Amino acid sequence: MKTPVEAFWELARFHAKLNSAPSYFGPTTLEVVPPPAFSYGATPEQSDELLALVLDGTKTATAGALWDYESEDEQLPEPGTMSILLDGSGHPRALVEATEVSVVPFEEVTEEHAFLEGEGDRSLTHWREVHEQLFTQIATHDRGFSPDMPVVLERFRVIYQSE
Repeated sequence: MKTPVEAFWELARFHAKLNSAPSYFGPTTLEVVPPPAFSYGATPEQSDELLALVLDGTKTATAGALWDYESEDEQLPEPGTMSILLDGSGHPRALVEATEVSVVPFEEVTEEHAFLEGEGDRSLTHWREVHEQLFTQIATHDRGFSPDMPVVLERFRVIYQSE
């Protein structure tokens, strides 16, 4: 029996035309292994709010502390990296693809990036307040917060979303 993520991945691959290699090549990694699945936000409610922004096209970017990636031994996304976004209940809802990735100091995040994240009033001031709290309260590293801490900025596009 397939997990919800596996069932979603099967549909998403088909609708996004990711399984277009001729069958004589055999199955590709895309056909066998689903991409990582996760939700944005620290709570189920926040995950649902952020997912709604993704699904309606308001949120086309995200950010994470590089130190969290390092402490979790997690690879940084690269353009072309796909992910499955989950809602607050853990159900897969969207397949997204990273289109741009950069690492900059927190204090150098731009107004454009804050706007693309789509949260609050979409201002850089709001982004800095929320992300300083986020990078402090749910950090998986023990370095604390610093204005010059490296932040992974990712732009993405929705490839497929469930109904």
